[in-house]
Amino acid sequence: MLRRVNRYSRQDVLRILRISSRQLRAWERAGLVAIAADYGFEGLVQLRKLRDLRAVRISAASIRASVHAMRAVSGMANPLLEAGVTTRGPRLVFRHSGAAMDPVARQFEFDFEAGGPRLAALGEDAGSATQRQNRMEALFLEGVRCEEQGRLAEASGLYEQTLELGEHAPAAINLGTILYNQRQFHRAEQLYRRATVANPEYALAFFDLGNALDELQRLPEAIEAYRAAIRLAPGYADAHYNLALAYERSSERRRALRHWNAYARLDPVGPWANHARLQARKILDREGLAIAWRNSRAKLTVSQR
Repeated sequence: MLRRVNRYSRQDVLRILRISSRQLRAWERAGLVAIAADYGFEGLVQLRKLRDLRAVRISAASIRASVHAMRAVSGMANPLLEAGVTTRGPRLVFRHSGAAMDPVARQFEFDFEAGGPRLAALGEDAGSATQRQNRMEALFLEGVRCEEQGRLAEASGLYEQTLELGEHAPAAINLGTILYNQRQFHRAEQLYRRATVANPEYALAFFDLGNALDELQRLPEAIEAYRAAIRLAPGYADAHYNLALAYERSSERRRALRHWNAYARLDPVGPWANHARLQARKILDREGLAIAWRNSRAKLTVSQR
C-alpha cells in the first residue's frame, strides 16, 4: 500500500525530477505551470512530462501552442494531465479516447505508439492508459522516498513494479544505481541500457551506462557511452571528466586533454577542477617535449643528408 504524501516542496521537485530551478522558472514564465511554493502529485506528473518533452528538444513555445490548441478543440482543462502525449516533429500529439490528435493542425493521426484502432479491441482507452501512467508515477515517487530514507530493498521493489508496468527511464536509472552501488555491475548495465532505449535523449542514462561499462573493464564501450552523453548535453561536466579519465587509460592523451580543459571550464572551482587542470598541464608538458624531440630528430636527419 502506498503511503500518501500531500505536497512536495520546490526543492523536492527539483531533486526528484532532476531539473534545475532555472528550468522550472522558465516553465512558469511560459505559463506551462502555475507558480507555486509546493506541488501535489498531479503537479509532479505534469512537470515530468514537460521535462521529458524538453529532453527531446521540443521548445516551450511549441508546447504552449499545442496545449492551448488542445484546450480549444477538446475542452480539457489540462491536456498534459488528461491525455497521453507524444511528438510528431516539433509539435505535440495528444492521445485521447482511442485516437491521436495534432491540435495545431486540427487533424487526427494514426496512433502508432498506442496501436491506433487496436486500442478498442484491447479494451484499453486513453483513460486506462492515463491511470497506468499515474500508477507508474506513484510507484516511482514512492520508490524515491524510500531510497532517500535508506530503505533500499523497498525502493528496489517499487522501481521494479514501475518497470513491470512499462518503460520508465528514471526508474531504470534509479534501480540501476542501487545495484551499481552494490557492485552488481552487469545488472546495472542492463538497466542503464534499458533507460537509453526508453529515452534516447537522456544524457544521464548514457553517463551511468558508461560508468557501469568502465567497472566491467569494457573501456571502448564506456568511451562511446560518455561521448553519447556529451553529444546530448555538451555542458555535462562530469561526463567530460570521466571521458578524460577513460582516454588517459587508453593512452589517448591528446583526446583526454580536450575533456580535461572542458571540465575545468565548466566546473572551475574545487578539487576536481584542480585535478583536471593538473592533468591538462602534464599532458601539455609531455606532448610538448614529444613534439620538440620529433622536430629536433627531423632536423638532424635533414642535416645528415
